[in-house]
Amino acid sequence: MAMATSSRLFWASRAAAYLRISTFPRAFSTVLKDLKYADTHEWVKVEGDSATVGITDHAQDHLGDVVFVELPEVGSSVSQGNNFGAVESVKATSDVNSPVSGEVVEVNEKLSEEPGLVNASPYDKGWIIKVKLSDSGELNSLMDDEKYSKFCEEEDNH
Repeated sequence: MAMATSSRLFWASRAAAYLRISTFPRAFSTVLKDLKYADTHEWVKVEGDSATVGITDHAQDHLGDVVFVELPEVGSSVSQGNNFGAVESVKATSDVNSPVSGEVVEVNEKLSEEPGLVNASPYDKGWIIKVKLSDSGELNSLMDDEKYSKFCEEEDNH
């Protein structure tokens, strides 16, 4: 009997891995050290004058399964704090705001066919846009990982 139970558990965990479903409840969201964060739960990773933008693990966790991502046009301008797209989940549709100002130089086309990448890999494969920065000074108004972690804890406790 133990053999049947263990093979069933193995099958269930393989199925969960294939479907990218977490088999363990998560106590807290992942926050990465080398990123900057906006209070609207977007992250930005800066390399030179290029900035990659996405939504945080905290945001995707609260949204639930993402089913659609609205992307801006390459060449369009984004402004810090202003909306440039939306993420639609099974629970709600949420605006995505830009943590920086500049010109959109690339959008993550994979999200059109695999919007769940925002859930499965929010800081890597689930990025949304890449921006050529127009004002790197704006980064000073964003939170580092420690401030953002505290911000999320306080928000969740209210």
